[in-house]
Amino acid sequence: MKIGIFGQFYHEHAEKYIQLILSALQSYNAEVYIEANFLEILKEHKGISSDVKTMDTFTNLDASYDLFFSIGGDGTILKSVTFVGDLGIPIVGINSGRLGFLATLQKENITESIHKIMKRDYSISERSLLSIETEPPNSQFESLNFALNEIAVNRKNTTSMIKVETKVNDEYLTAYWSDGLIVATPTGSTGYSLSCGGPVIDPGTNSFVITPIAPHNLNARPLVIPDDWTISLKVSGREESYLVSLDSRIATLKNETVITIKKSPFTIKLVQLLGDSFLKTLRKKLLWGKDKRN
Repeated sequence: MKIGIFGQFYHEHAEKYIQLILSALQSYNAEVYIEANFLEILKEHKGISSDVKTMDTFTNLDASYDLFFSIGGDGTILKSVTFVGDLGIPIVGINSGRLGFLATLQKENITESIHKIMKRDYSISERSLLSIETEPPNSQFESLNFALNEIAVNRKNTTSMIKVETKVNDEYLTAYWSDGLIVATPTGSTGYSLSCGGPVIDPGTNSFVITPIAPHNLNARPLVIPDDWTISLKVSGREESYLVSLDSRIATLKNETVITIKKSPFTIKLVQLLGDSFLKTLRKKLLWGKDKRN
């Protein structure tokens, strides 16, 4: 089995968990490839006793990989998506961070979890993505024009609101006067959109949600739409440009640029241990049911 491993940061006291991961994978004689920058980080820490110096590295992936391990938090998984893209490689999210809606494998149970994964005792949760096009075209979106969580527009270098003219399926919806606008997938509904008052949406739902950021009109509410609809945005404001973000990647666009957002033609596969579920994650991460009355 060929496995890629990626991480962005080296959390305090993470040595023993990374060591457990490497040891468990090596016990199955897996071909382990570590992302080049992450391998350099591991080499700097003497707490890793496995000879990581002899492990192969990758900077790009191909379809020969069976699994992709993401070690960190949800932000690391979002970065992992840029490596995996449309290759269809299942992502194993190992949470060495804090909240973790996507990275659901907990570091405290990592050895047992990896044994289950190597024995294929898991299911796949397929997640839809958003894709973006602009008119006029923008080179910043040529290779990585997709997002797992959300695509958002935000004001830049100003405290003034921006105007976001919004159409769905070429029909005019409204003009949001706000700090910005979020278009989120069900996966992203527990992220930025949720913090701005958007609903929680089950990942199996074929929908997107449009959520305004601090709207001037309080009756501007989040709107859930089918995920086969096309969304068109045109932003204007006092400044000449504004920000657009695809998950954690940010670019600057000029006013009046037309943004077209639609469902991507491929999905991301997240590994989910048998017995785990989105509802179970909600109860655990959002502390549902912790009220003493329950």
